[in-house]
Amino acid sequence: MRNYLLGSAALAALLTLAPATKAEELKLGHIRPQASSVHQELTEFAEAVAQTTGGETTIQLYPASALGDYTVVQERVSIGAIEMALQPPATGLDRRMQLSVMPYLVEDWEAAKKAFGPGGPISTEMTKLYAEQDITVLGAYPVYFGGIALNRDAIEPGNPDAKKGIKLRVPPIRSYQLLGEAIGYISTPIPFSEAFTAIQTGVVDGVLGAGAEGYYASFRDVTQSYIPANTHFEVWYLLINTGVLEGLEDTARANLETAAAEFVAKRWEVAPTEQKTFEQRLAQAGATINELTSEELSALATSVREKVWPEVVNDIGADFAQPILDQLAK
Repeated sequence: MRNYLLGSAALAALLTLAPATKAEELKLGHIRPQASSVHQELTEFAEAVAQTTGGETTIQLYPASALGDYTVVQERVSIGAIEMALQPPATGLDRRMQLSVMPYLVEDWEAAKKAFGPGGPISTEMTKLYAEQDITVLGAYPVYFGGIALNRDAIEPGNPDAKKGIKLRVPPIRSYQLLGEAIGYISTPIPFSEAFTAIQTGVVDGVLGAGAEGYYASFRDVTQSYIPANTHFEVWYLLINTGVLEGLEDTARANLETAAAEFVAKRWEVAPTEQKTFEQRLAQAGATINELTSEELSALATSVREKVWPEVVNDIGADFAQPILDQLAK
């Protein structure tokens, strides 16, 4: 009996010394280099989380796809092997996620915020799709309107009917392949990791699928012309494994969600200006900026919506996509 009491007393003492809550370190991967504005904004987000949780929840950042290609990262967030990510949707894991990258879905920043901002029809549906993979969306992070970067002079960039004879690297996603063809280019699906070499060696003449910030970060040395064609609205999603989120202490979870909402809200304020800043930086790096008129942008959008949208809608399911597109049209 005496030994039992001593053992109980020792156990009680150890429990008294143990911390009341377990500190959580969450890994967060993203696709941009450490010097990017995205990484800086995420650094501030991570600092806010650590401060508001008293250091009980910390976020370790892994830039430049250090944790793997974004498709692999989404899979690993789904199973909890990686806790968090900020990245575009991996459409190969669910065709319906093409909804987020449909070309010419919105025309300006105001329309983009209504569609992708909190409570918007696109962000609402994307949240549901991620939930099916045991992933919670903490917010939709706007990046830019997309364009086309060329390692040569542009040819009738505002005329979708002109057959330009220019080969463009496009992401291996059907909507982008159709987009390039609908506005007069030859689409060549190539993984992002091989795109720079493909341009350097002349396999393709340029790249479609990003915007000025992305081209400046990864392709400025092979960009002679840039066309701000508003090809698509680039949005990344701040993701966390649902089980990990639910496993946090109530206060820590609330603080994380609040910090995420503030992180995304700030981005909606600065993103339009940043887009122009990186267009200027491309020009400073030697690229010719081919500005398009509102009529030319409208012609590109009309061509894409007529030729591309029906095929994408059929691919991802009309019952799913059409009501959302109808809602946006209103």
